[in-house]
Amino acid sequence: MACMNEDGQWIVLMGLLVAVGLFFLALIINQSALVGQTTAEGVLEFPKNDIRDLRLAIFDYYDSYEEGLTPLEQQHYVDDIVRISLERKNAVVHFWNTTPEEISGRTLCPIHIHYHNGVTKYDETVYY
Repeated sequence: MACMNEDGQWIVLMGLLVAVGLFFLALIINQSALVGQTTAEGVLEFPKNDIRDLRLAIFDYYDSYEEGLTPLEQQHYVDDIVRISLERKNAVVHFWNTTPEEISGRTLCPIHIHYHNGVTKYDETVYY
């Protein structure tokens, strides 16, 4: 019994180590694929065009100030923007302006825009 051949045990041990190594490698590759997929989904879910359309509607609203709309007409315009955003895009939208400021020799009005659709929250201050 003292001169047993132990070469078979080394082959089985090396096979086990290779199998465990392949398992961990497959696990790492699987996780990297998931991270890449969720990152791409995050980019696709960002509602860039929705925010652009909202900004355009808000800028049109502030341009209508110069046309002499009554306060009631202005409130209807604001309500329309908020309701359409909620109905069509499922997004909560708020926007407001504050007192005009002088920036680089020009008087500009800061407009604060808040957009939230449950996934993406977007806040912006635009000087218009």
